[in-house]
Amino acid sequence: MSERRGADGAWSMTRVAAWQCPPAPLDVAGNLRRLDEAGAAAAARQAEVLVTPEMFTSGYGITPEEAARLAEDAGGPTGAAVAEIARRHGLGIVYGHPECAPGGHAYNAATLVGPDGAVRGRHRKVHLFGDLDRALFVANPQPPMAFDFDGARVGILICYDVEFPEAVRRLAVDGAQAVLVPTANMAGCEEVQEFLVRARACENGCGVVYANYCGADDVFGYNGRSVICGPDGEVLAQAGAEGEQILIADLPGRAKGTYLADRRPGLYG
Repeated sequence: MSERRGADGAWSMTRVAAWQCPPAPLDVAGNLRRLDEAGAAAAARQAEVLVTPEMFTSGYGITPEEAARLAEDAGGPTGAAVAEIARRHGLGIVYGHPECAPGGHAYNAATLVGPDGAVRGRHRKVHLFGDLDRALFVANPQPPMAFDFDGARVGILICYDVEFPEAVRRLAVDGAQAVLVPTANMAGCEEVQEFLVRARACENGCGVVYANYCGADDVFGYNGRSVICGPDGEVLAQAGAEGEQILIADLPGRAKGTYLADRRPGLYG
């Protein structure tokens, strides 16, 4: 994500993409082919970073045994394939994937690869949702952290993570101008896109890019409605409940609100 500066020298805008697509559980090779096609389409529209849904490479509706089997160490063959896709299209990519955890278990992870194929940042899901998430994954014991990405400051959260004010606030205090969120939100949980994502953006003065599945797998039906919000909580682009789509939006770099400047963390820890 290249930094863009206005006349006053402030970071002003960057073009982001959220890819809403149906899941394809267990088809890692097929998902990489789909990612190559989506990357080409996003790059053709001058996007600087593309965000996929949660656990994109493996699918989310899988068994604990399948998650552990498909999990790779950081920098494994799937990561190398995504890096080549990013280089080919000159595009940053945030992709969801299972990552090896101690004891033969798996983390629910997301990695940001830069347009040169180098890893810029990683995140492992902190907040596990429901019995399935807890059966599939080990929770990240570390808090989310922002990182530098080609002149911008960004953070990654995964699905349920963004529903916690503390997670986004930590990234914003750490300087994140955008929070990139692979997700697998299900039918019946539409309040997340309708209210919570917008609130997280507004209260923290940062953009939020929320990329969800549409359709269904053998376990879940997903509610689509992928959304890109600006730093004042404004909806810059939103998909419908159904159908594959690549959302593109330019993120404003400056919010009107002063929540971060006016907060008094000493009063509440």
